Amino acid sequence: MPSLSSDGARQDIPLPGGPPPKDPPPNGPSVLHVRDLDVAYGRALTALRGVCLEVPAGGAVALLGANGAGKSTLLRSLSGTLRLHRGAITAGSVHYGDVRLTGQDPVAAVRAGVVQVPEGRRVFAGLTVDENLRAGGLGLGRRAPAVVKAAREQVFGLFPRLAERRAQRAGLLSGGEQQMLAIGRALMAAPRLLLLDEPSLGLAPLMVERIAEVIREINEQGTSILLVEQNAAMALALSDHAYVLEVGEVRLAGPAAELARTDAVRRLYLGEEAGPEAMGPGEATAAPDTPGPHPAPPGPPPGPEAGTDGAVGSSPGPEAGTDGAAGPPPDPDTGTEGAAGPPGGQRTTTEGQRTTAEGQGVA
Repeated sequence: MPSLSSDGARQDIPLPGGPPPKDPPPNGPSVLHVRDLDVAYGRALTALRGVCLEVPAGGAVALLGANGAGKSTLLRSLSGTLRLHRGAITAGSVHYGDVRLTGQDPVAAVRAGVVQVPEGRRVFAGLTVDENLRAGGLGLGRRAPAVVKAAREQVFGLFPRLAERRAQRAGLLSGGEQQMLAIGRALMAAPRLLLLDEPSLGLAPLMVERIAEVIREINEQGTSILLVEQNAAMALALSDHAYVLEVGEVRLAGPAAELARTDAVRRLYLGEEAGPEAMGPGEATAAPDTPGPHPAPPGPPPGPEAGTDGAVGSSPGPEAGTDGAAGPPPDPDTGTEGAAGPPGGQRTTTEGQRTTAEGQGVA
C-alpha cells in the first residue's frame, strides 16, 4: 500500500532540487528504509509496486530476481538516477538515516552516503584510471588533498592492479579491471551504503572470486552493501539478508541462509533440484508422465544435416565455430572468445541422436 497522510490522501513526493528534507525515519536499527515504493516509466509501465526493503547499518543485503523484475529500477530509485532513465517515484518513500531521499537527485544521495556502481561498469573510457578515480569524489565538493589521497590509497590497496595502470586509459583495460575501477570510483566518494548492480556480469570465474572477496572486505570495513547479482550463490554467500523480486513486487524475504534452502530459490536461482524434504506441506511432487492414447510414429533416420557418425557431408566452415578457426584472443578476465557458441555440428549431432532415439522408441 502507498503511504497515506492523516486525511487518507497519498503523500506528495517532494520536487528534486534543494537540500534533502529531514524526516524522522521509521523506528529500527536499519540505515536504509524503503516503504511501499511505486515506480513507473511513463504512463504505461509500472516497474515497482509496494516494495518494502531495509538494509541494516553495516549489513549486506542481496536482491535477487529474473531479468525485468525491477532490481535495477530499485537501485536507481535509491541513488537518485531514476529520472535519467525517464522513470518516476509515484508513491512511497526512501529514507537513509534521517535524510529523505525520495525524489532527490544523485548529488543528494552521494552526499548522504549512498553511492551506486552501475551495471556494465560505465567507466569513462577516454580518461585515465587516476582521472576516473578523481571523478568519483566530485559529488562531495572540495576536500582536503590528504583526504583524497587517503581514499585513493585505499582503492589501490584493494586493487593493486589499478595502481599499476593508473596512467592508462580506462577504455584499454580488461573487463575485470574496468569492474575494479567502477568499484574504486564509487569508493572515492566514501560511501556508507554501496549499491552494486551485477558486479560479476561477464567476468571469468577467477575474477568473480576476486570481486566477491573485495565486496566482503568492503563490508567488513563497515560499509553497508545492497547487492543485485545474477550469481545467486555468490550473492547469498556474501549477504546476511535477501529479497526476491518478481514482476516488481517482493515475493520472498528473509535471512540469506534460510532463503537459500527454500525450494523456489534452489530451483529458480541456484539451479538445484529440490528433493521432497525441501518442499513445504502444501507442495507436491510432479506426477510422472503418462503415455498418450496415440503414440507418435517413429521418426525418419537422421540425414547428413544431423552430423551423425558415418554421415557423408561437407566439412563445416569457419562459421560453425570449429576447432582451428581463427578468432581474436580471449579476454583473461571475461573468458570470452571471438566466436560464441558450441563447436560446429554439436547441437545438430544431439538433435540427430535424439531423432534416432525417438525412432527406436527410447523414452
